[in-house]
Parts: sequence; structure tokens; C-alpha cells
Amino acid sequence: MKSFLLFVNVFAFAASAVAAELPTTVLAIGEHKLTAEIARTPDERSVGLMNRFSLKPDHGMLFIFERSEPLAFWMKNTYVPLSIAFIGDDGRIVNIEDMQPQTEDSHRSRGPARYALEMKKGWFAERGIGPGAVVKGMGGGK
Repeated sequence: MKSFLLFVNVFAFAASAVAAELPTTVLAIGEHKLTAEIARTPDERSVGLMNRFSLKPDHGMLFIFERSEPLAFWMKNTYVPLSIAFIGDDGRIVNIEDMQPQTEDSHRSRGPARYALEMKKGWFAERGIGPGAVVKGMGGGK
């Protein structure tokens, strides 16, 4: 049991270290601001928010794809319940889906999307943000 806990702690530390290396950007949706880590490469996108056990308030992850296309996400190895907003080239939210942790259920965009923004489950609903809202600031990164 001791070695298992050591493994879990080392694995969690390694996952945090990888996450700390991602650039961030500040996004705005109406009057609401948030900080998003940017997952731009296939490797960054495939890891996403896996193996994390919490998110800071008003923090999430922005997935950027090369072109607009139908997108699908799942929650394998993801421990935090999330909501995902699929976003088109124009910055408008196409649809938002709530996702349960540690499932392989597919959550799909309802049309072509170039971006996906994952936040703690309920973040969008709590702020009255829905399809059609515009996300600003997706081009930047620190």
C-alpha cells in the first residue's frame, strides 16, 4: 500500500509539472473572465486535464485545433467533473456539454468547432453563458 501511495503522489506531481509548462491566456465571455491553459499540440490535447484532482476557480483549458471540424471529447482518467464549450472559428459557442469523470462517453460538438474550452462542471450555467455567447482572447498566450 505504501508503494502504491508513493506511485500516486509521484504520478500526480509529474502530471502537475506537465500542466505547469503549458502557456495560459485570459479569456472573456461577456463580463466574465477566466484563465485557460492552452493545449495546442496533439500531445497536449490528448492529455488535457487528465490526472488532475482539482481546478482553481475560474481556471480551465482551451484546446486549439488546426481547423474547424466536428469535435468529440471523453473523460477517461479525468477526475474533475467538467463542462465543455465547443467554439466555432468566429468565437461563438456552438454548444456546451456536462461531462462526468472517468467515463468514455463521447461528448460531441453540434457542428464544426475550432476550439473547446473545459471548465469546472456548471461554470457556464452558473454565469448564464450558453450557445451563441462569444469567447474573446483565444489568440493569445503567455
